[in-house]
Amino acid sequence: MPLLQRLSTEGPPVNANSVRVLVLVPTRELAEQVHASFREYGEHLPVSTYAAYGGVSINPQMMKLRKGIDVLVATPGRLLDLHRQNAVKFSQVQTLVLDEADRMLDLGFSNELNAVFAALPKRLQTLLFSATFSDEIRAMAGKLLVQPLSIEISPRNTTVKSVKQWVVPVDKKLKTDLFCHLLKTNRWGQVLVL
Repeated sequence: MPLLQRLSTEGPPVNANSVRVLVLVPTRELAEQVHASFREYGEHLPVSTYAAYGGVSINPQMMKLRKGIDVLVATPGRLLDLHRQNAVKFSQVQTLVLDEADRMLDLGFSNELNAVFAALPKRLQTLLFSATFSDEIRAMAGKLLVQPLSIEISPRNTTVKSVKQWVVPVDKKLKTDLFCHLLKTNRWGQVLVL
């Protein structure tokens, strides 16, 4: 919401083949979901949005970008394809949002992300969202963010207090019998066995 508000009230109009806010996501499904949210929240605002991802023809995406887009939601690989073909320029990017940064790294996008980061303006607002904050994510944040504000829902490597965990070493042949016994005796409604 704050991004949409700022885009609708501040700054110059977007130039041809340019974007003002770039949202990077790991998958096309998430790109569509995030784009739908921007469309819904900005329905009555003079803000243009679009989603670009691989697995579909690049030509319609290139055509759409010709007019310039305020908010582009994209997967890293397709974004780089568009950039290499001069279909999208980064000179007007004010804000970079990395959504599910951990998943992008898990899917092997670190080289693509580094190429995008290198092409972006040096001064911009960067928002990084991640379900986990691994050492790799912390290293990425250290390279990208200047005096970052970190908001963590729970401390690192902790479980919810209502979840009880324990390990039961047991012979492989007896695992099923022990599990059935514990399940029946404790009348558990939900159990996660690893």
